[in-house]
Amino acid sequence: MNKLLLVIIAILLPPLAVYLKTSAVKTTLLNVVLCIFFWVPGVLHALWTVLK
Repeated sequence: MNKLLLVIIAILLPPLAVYLKTSAVKTTLLNVVLCIFFWVPGVLHALWTVLK
């Protein structure tokens, strides 16, 4: 997938971006938990995963 599109999705819907990049359930669930507690850690985790 295009990295720019994944970065935009990571800012708007972090768990979706993580799932599209990795397709790993553990990583996606971690991102969902981070987004539930605070939005910013979820976005940072998604950006880190997408740009890795």
